Amino acid sequence: MPLAEPSQSLDEARHRVEQLKEQINYHNRRYYEEDNPEITDAAYDALMRELIRLEQDFPELLSADSPTQRVGGEVLSAFVKVRHEIPMLSLANAYSAQDLIEFDRRVREGAQGEPVSYVCELKIDGLAVSLRYEDGKLVQAATRGDGDVGEDITANVRTIKSVPLTLPGKVSVEVRGEAYMPKRAFERLNAAREAAGEALFANPRNAAAGSLRQLDSRIAAARGLAVFVYTVVLPERQGLKSHSQSLDWAASQGFPVNSDRGLFTNIGDAIEYVEAWGDKRHELSYATDGMVIKVDNLELQEKLGYTAKSPRWAIAYKYAAEQAETKLNAIVLSVGRTGAVTPTAVFDAVSLAGTTVMRASLHNEDYIRDKDIRVGDTIVVQKAGDIIPEVVKSVPELRTGDEQEFTMPESCPQCGEPLRRLPEEAAWRCVNPSCPALIREGLIHFVSRDAMNIEGLGEQWISALLEKGLVRDAADLYQLRKEQLMTLERMGDKLASNLLEAIQSSKQNSLERLLFGLGIRLVGEKASKVLAQQFGTLDALICAGVEDLTAIREIGPKMAESIVEYMRTTSTLNLLDRLKDSGVNTIYTSGRPASQGDPGSDEAPTASVFQGKTCVLTGSLQGLDRKRAAELVEWMGGNVTGSVSKQTDILVVGEKAGSKLEKATQLIKSGQKPDLLILTEEEFLKRVKESGLNP
Repeated sequence: MPLAEPSQSLDEARHRVEQLKEQINYHNRRYYEEDNPEITDAAYDALMRELIRLEQDFPELLSADSPTQRVGGEVLSAFVKVRHEIPMLSLANAYSAQDLIEFDRRVREGAQGEPVSYVCELKIDGLAVSLRYEDGKLVQAATRGDGDVGEDITANVRTIKSVPLTLPGKVSVEVRGEAYMPKRAFERLNAAREAAGEALFANPRNAAAGSLRQLDSRIAAARGLAVFVYTVVLPERQGLKSHSQSLDWAASQGFPVNSDRGLFTNIGDAIEYVEAWGDKRHELSYATDGMVIKVDNLELQEKLGYTAKSPRWAIAYKYAAEQAETKLNAIVLSVGRTGAVTPTAVFDAVSLAGTTVMRASLHNEDYIRDKDIRVGDTIVVQKAGDIIPEVVKSVPELRTGDEQEFTMPESCPQCGEPLRRLPEEAAWRCVNPSCPALIREGLIHFVSRDAMNIEGLGEQWISALLEKGLVRDAADLYQLRKEQLMTLERMGDKLASNLLEAIQSSKQNSLERLLFGLGIRLVGEKASKVLAQQFGTLDALICAGVEDLTAIREIGPKMAESIVEYMRTTSTLNLLDRLKDSGVNTIYTSGRPASQGDPGSDEAPTASVFQGKTCVLTGSLQGLDRKRAAELVEWMGGNVTGSVSKQTDILVVGEKAGSKLEKATQLIKSGQKPDLLILTEEEFLKRVKESGLNP
């Protein structure tokens, strides 16, 4: 059909636009999903140009689901958090056929005589994403995050050409899958970065994750990402009875579903299929590091249930890492944020799992001694999980006599102060608080995404600030002025303003982010949240003793001693005072953001029925959104999960509550959970107010 003329009627143009959208979407699937294009790039470009021209001539025909809108353009200041209605759990791992046989034994034991079938799917090496559609239109895409809360990446996912923007059935559904970067797109990206003098991505997975976390969606649009969908959330809403049926249904709706999968009635055939893909996987156009085996029957999945971290009805088989021999040229030392001095192997470049590798961590002195690794050795290296390079062993029989044994130095390679090794630890540490390496790594950690999340203030700018003498510790960040930032090389006016705005914004973070950002030895992200929830304020935590801390289930004696030692140090107290004087929040507010909580209140909520309880939300809440309700439960000391089970203590019921309410009622009537509390929205809000909170 010839190109449309502006003089044609609106109805004719509308008909042609729909034709073009259908054709372009079809060819996108052939190219990006099936790797089997039917037309030339020139012919595809001609279709796209015609559609662009029609949309320009008839602006009323331009819609959000048009293929022309996948170029990106929305620039965000930060990512919005998204709470998953159903948690995105990780999978338990298997590394051998025996592991899979044991998995099958557990499944059949739980099935109690019911027939069992397995679906085997390639495990794509990318980033897990959730896609939510309402009335057939893509309304939200989110990362997995910590499984409960992810980040809204809708603007970036809309640019992925294999993701349908509309569904033919106009259904409301959530699907989950893996966003990945095809190998050829990865090679093009790294070639372009190398030509521009930019750092290369280590592997396609990192490239995909980095692309989806771009605040400018035009960057994501240029990266050539793709998606495979592997799960339909709440498939019973679509009348689906099995996982294989769910995948077929998803494909019928236009979702990209990997056709390389198998359905088996016994674990022996499944194992043969898994092992057959061990070598074939390297021929694929995308990276894969294993195979996922899932129970096919959805009712049996529900019967088998879940552990705290993963479903009992699925397991991820990890292929053995590819190995290579190379020569160890040197062992270099680096100092981390906690003072740990880490040796790193530097060796002749080798290709592993599609990437070039030249370095790998040797962890500590004991690791080197146990493996008898010497400078000049021939060593065997691999990528653990096809991602992290590691030294497996040395090859002593190839030694020439010129190899040198490694000895850990007595002084810090950065500041020259003596190193210290505690009797129960493997790492040597620099304990000099003024060590340049500790300060630098500590600041990089403090501003990182999982800590204070100061957008844009990365490693490069931290180094520049230290070199200029503009900061010495975290508190100095909050005293920075624009004229100081403008003295840094390549710092522009707009960037300086954005950095200062990000620094100011971080003052409102909840206490757990500050605790994690401080880098207290042995205290990770989860422990930081537990401490913030239990003590409520930084001042209360400072006053806590070892006995107070070990009374908390998640806090052991070593961690407690580390916390007390840190909090009682003069330099720490001085730092914390300066942070407070700068306006940095020191109160736990994750369940009650400062802008939504009780004005001027620094107190934790009074004891509530939710303290220490597991809560599920179901149905449509009218007075507040689901995310806010979950935040309130957490602030009152509860934990929100996505499904009703014997572990559920409280069910909050909104309008049109369905299967979750039915299951909760059954648990109560059967005596399996007689004390399960069911609250209406009105009753829930009453409990919230009784706890001293403002919904």
